[in-house]
Amino acid sequence: MAAADTISKLKSEVAALSQISENEKNGFINLVSRYLSGTEATHVDWSKIQTPTEEVVVPYDTLAPTPEDPAETKKLLDKLVVLKLNGGLGTTMGCTGPKSVIEVRNGLTFLDLIVIQIETLNNKYGCNVPLLLMNSFNTHDDTFKIVERYTKSNVQIHTFNQSQYPRLVVEDNSPLPSKGQTGKDGWYPPGHGDVFPSLSNSGKLDMLLSQGKEYVFVSNSDNLGAVVDLKILNHLVQKKNEYCMEVTPKTLADVKGGTLISYEGRTQLLEIAQVPDQHVNEFKSIEKFKIFNTNNLWVNLNAIKRLVQADALKMEIIPNPKEVDGIKVMQLETAAGAAIRFFDNAIGINVPRSRFLPVKATSDLLLVQSDLYTVEDGFVIRNPARKNPANPSVELGPEFKKVGNFLSRFKSIPSIIELDSLKVSGDVWFGAGIVLKGKVTITAKPGVKLEIPDKAVLENKDINGPEDL
Repeated sequence: MAAADTISKLKSEVAALSQISENEKNGFINLVSRYLSGTEATHVDWSKIQTPTEEVVVPYDTLAPTPEDPAETKKLLDKLVVLKLNGGLGTTMGCTGPKSVIEVRNGLTFLDLIVIQIETLNNKYGCNVPLLLMNSFNTHDDTFKIVERYTKSNVQIHTFNQSQYPRLVVEDNSPLPSKGQTGKDGWYPPGHGDVFPSLSNSGKLDMLLSQGKEYVFVSNSDNLGAVVDLKILNHLVQKKNEYCMEVTPKTLADVKGGTLISYEGRTQLLEIAQVPDQHVNEFKSIEKFKIFNTNNLWVNLNAIKRLVQADALKMEIIPNPKEVDGIKVMQLETAAGAAIRFFDNAIGINVPRSRFLPVKATSDLLLVQSDLYTVEDGFVIRNPARKNPANPSVELGPEFKKVGNFLSRFKSIPSIIELDSLKVSGDVWFGAGIVLKGKVTITAKPGVKLEIPDKAVLENKDINGPEDL
């Protein structure tokens, strides 16, 4: 079937889906049409890639200091909105519900910390920075209930949903819900690139513009380092940058992360999926591509309105194959970082690594719950006693994967200020007040419960049984 016939058939099938809005139907048809037409270049021309200059990727330490006058700071902050991407569930860490309500530290969740941070700013400067949460249909109901907790806080909280698109059946390019799969499995949220049209479709964009807001700071709700930075905001306002991506130096753990390049006169995000096979190793090298995208983005609200109205945000499509009840389906997604090339005067800022502290697994949770960090006014602050600028590498076995299991296996989180690496596998349990230093590997033999006693100090140890303690 020709692409035009497929699209025409898809249009009539999508028109019959009552669960989604006209905007969602149109957005979905647009995305599939672009995907099926195959006219979009997926790979970049490697010879045209240029390393961005310091005008394009600005070093953080060259930013001007923020105004000393609190009244000037208030003026700056009154232009700002904070938006957290809150569509993800905590399923990989064994939790039900939005990932943002996992407890991070001192009984506080990601969302608690975010609200406390913004409240601290609003109280200190007498400004009104609102918080927006972009939910998905997976997290909407739970988040709605949780937000009621903050009615007495000095932060206006707005929620809106990102689009809900039908999964596409690979065999005949028809929407899965029209084949009778009308439950949650029939649908998907189309990636965080959807933040721009959804902000507009929800009416929130016009509401913010009418309040005199100019910039939105977008980040993942699980990145504890993504806090409001006045120096960055001040720079963007002064230089009239429509878009800014925070990037940070790559380590070997980040080799798959997208990077910024200069390409045909524009600043562009280069993702591993766009790299021709013969250049993948070069892309992963930290010598040539030294920075990666943290997904902390600062974007001008008027520019979003202009580009959404012109339907100009055609980010690279990321096909994500899945299977539902034995049926092969396709999810077409886009990424917010890829929008950088459509904005005028777009830049990157090369920020300190402290602004990238995502909690993707319980091994990350171990770091943020340990003595490596303290929490002040909702801000997670790194302990200056740690001399090594990099965090320890932590690998925990499957017994620790779920948050509940992870927490039950530690009487208290060990001290890891002087730890380089920790590898734990098998049925291992930690007592209270343990100190880990250097390189530590703990392996319980199959069927054996290995308990690390209270107050043990393990330095450069390889432990395979109680006899090694």
